[in-house]
Amino acid sequence: MQKHWHTCVYLVLLFATTAFASVNVTSPWSGSTVGTSVHYSASASTNCDKGVTSMGVYVDNELKYVQQGDQLSTNLSFSPGSYNTVVQEWDNCGGSTYTPVKITVTNKTGVWVMSPTNNGNVGSPVNYKATATTNTCDKGVSSMGVYVNNVLKYTSQGASLNTNLSFNAGTYNTVVEEWDHCGGASYTPIKITVNGGGGGGGSTLYNIQAHGPWINWGELPPNYSICNPCGSGVTWSMKQHIGSPSRDGNSSQYNIGGNKPYSDALFTDKLLGQGSTEGLPDNNHTLLPTLHNFTYDMYFYTSQLSLSQTLEFDINMFMDGASMIWGHQCNLGNGHVWDIWNNTGKTWVSTGVPCNPVNNGWNHLIIQVQRQSNNVLLFQSITLNGVKSDINRTYSPGKADPGWWGVTVNYQMDGNYKQSAYTTYLDNFNFNYY
Repeated sequence: MQKHWHTCVYLVLLFATTAFASVNVTSPWSGSTVGTSVHYSASASTNCDKGVTSMGVYVDNELKYVQQGDQLSTNLSFSPGSYNTVVQEWDNCGGSTYTPVKITVTNKTGVWVMSPTNNGNVGSPVNYKATATTNTCDKGVSSMGVYVNNVLKYTSQGASLNTNLSFNAGTYNTVVEEWDHCGGASYTPIKITVNGGGGGGGSTLYNIQAHGPWINWGELPPNYSICNPCGSGVTWSMKQHIGSPSRDGNSSQYNIGGNKPYSDALFTDKLLGQGSTEGLPDNNHTLLPTLHNFTYDMYFYTSQLSLSQTLEFDINMFMDGASMIWGHQCNLGNGHVWDIWNNTGKTWVSTGVPCNPVNNGWNHLIIQVQRQSNNVLLFQSITLNGVKSDINRTYSPGKADPGWWGVTVNYQMDGNYKQSAYTTYLDNFNFNYY
């Protein structure tokens, strides 16, 4: 079955309704481990000409704090455990939007590293992102640092650390350490193997399959407009931090099912710009206009490859009224070939390049694309399991709401003629941009 519509077209329509309001949370990070006193820091924006009236924090669906205006800063006390929290804004026109922040609260002393993962394979530069807690010093954590082969390479003040360090190819014994105000310290060792990577410079976001929150929808034929929920026609789920199967103990699991043939499940992560899950909202539009090169580098796994109609991997950029969708799909149900997305024609185009991933094993996929002058999209290459295929095709951009500025990535699973339920896993999902 060959589709004539693309999921991202409908994402543009969805984002157009919400693009003018955003909540940027700088503390805590979603997915982080924190102490029992948690500092919340956030800001909000809206297209309502009367502005943002207030902001608040929900904890497990209960409103715990409200502050007037478009800035929020407060400390909330928690007992140890896992919490689904939400930072929300309300404007003076009756509108509202929010950002989910999932946290794990501990009363133990420790260093909690989000990236890189221990024994992981990474590209350079390597993103170190960690938090620290102490239960032995009432004055709290003073600073944190990164050692590489017993040499201190970086320090930062406070109980969190987020930096990129450059490495040559090789294996390194690194340590993330915290020092408290009482003279105590604790650390977590992180062994990494650095490869050449696919980005060729710029900045890299690492292991984004384990970050988030990811947004997900279903899509029902024949129009493939997004829905959530979608009834029994298509069902789906995502679960992070899976130990097995995994390359490093931190994969994410994706599931699809339902009873309507050829239905799809779409998973999206907003990386840069409005709603950024990586703390990169680009509120002043100083980052996105400078970006021209993107690399989508990840591993995927399934033991049920024959049940998939299509696996889709997309890079999307929305900026100043332009919609740039570098859509790639491994068309398993119609020839085992790579298709790419024609933005203006709104249709898939066969590249003629074979797509033959292995079943019951990890597949390494690298997609490289470029934004040329006048926002022309260049599909550069697809590398699957070490075999690089040059695409070198260009398409004009589509149109988007001028208020929506952002870079996102998609992963999509398509159902077959029986809508057979199947499961896939993603790991070591890195995104390079410059």
